[in-house]
Amino acid sequence: MRLFAISDLHLDYGPNLEWLERLPLHEYNDDVLILAGDLSDRLALLEAGFKAVAQRFSVVLYVPGNHDLWVTREGMRDSFEKWQAVCDAATGYGIRMDVYRHHDLAIVPLLGWYDYSFGIASDWLKGAWADYRACRWPAGYDEVSITRFFTERNPDASTPALQGAQQIITFSHFLPRIDLMPARIPERHRRVYPVLGTSTLEHQLRTLRSRMHVYGHSHVNRRVTLDGVTYVNNAFGYPSEAHFAARELLQVYGDGA
Repeated sequence: MRLFAISDLHLDYGPNLEWLERLPLHEYNDDVLILAGDLSDRLALLEAGFKAVAQRFSVVLYVPGNHDLWVTREGMRDSFEKWQAVCDAATGYGIRMDVYRHHDLAIVPLLGWYDYSFGIASDWLKGAWADYRACRWPAGYDEVSITRFFTERNPDASTPALQGAQQIITFSHFLPRIDLMPARIPERHRRVYPVLGTSTLEHQLRTLRSRMHVYGHSHVNRRVTLDGVTYVNNAFGYPSEAHFAARELLQVYGDGA
C-alpha cells in the first residue's frame, strides 16, 4: 500500500478539476489518499471531486477546509449545516473521515479551525479574509468556540482503532504550528497568520504520538521535521500559483516514498 497526499484542489477552477479527472483510473487502485481540505464551496463540485478520487483509490481520507464550509452560494442556514452536508456527501461516496487502520499503521484525520493561537486578527484581516463573509455561524460562536467544536471531535489515544498501532500519521487542513511557515515569507503576507490554524492540533497530534503530519491551507508546500515530527504540505493551489506549486500527488508513505 502506498499513501498519497494532496490538499487545496480548489475545483472551482476548471483546469484544477480537469487535472483531477485526468488522473489514471487504474494506477492507484491499491493505494490510499489523504485529501486535506479545500475542494470547493459548491457541493456539486465537492461531489465531483469525491467521485473522481473514489474511482481511483482504494481508500480516501478527508477533512473539510474553510472553503468547503462557505455558505453564501449554497443558501444554507449556517456553516454547521454545511459541514453536515459535506460529511453526508463524503459518506455517500465512501470517503472516510475516521481513523483508518492498515496493519500497524493508523492514519488519523484531525478537524480544526483557527482560534488566533498564531496572532490576533487585525481590522485589515477581518475585512480581507473571505471566511468572515462566506461562512456563517450561529449566535454566540466565535473563532475560539468554532475551533473547540471541531477539535473536540478528534480521536484521542483511547480510540479503539489506534490500539496497538506502531506508526501513526495524522492530517488536518489547518496548520498545527505557525513555524511551519518558512522564514522567507514577506512581512506583508504574515498578516494572515492568525487565520492559518490552531496550536490545539499540535497538542493533539503529539498526544497521539504522530510521526508525520500532513496539512494544507497555507499553499506553501514544504516538508520539514520539527521536534521529531515530519510535517508535509502538498497544496495543489490556484492556477495562478502553478509556477511554484508542484501540482501533483505526493507519495508520503510506502515503497518508494
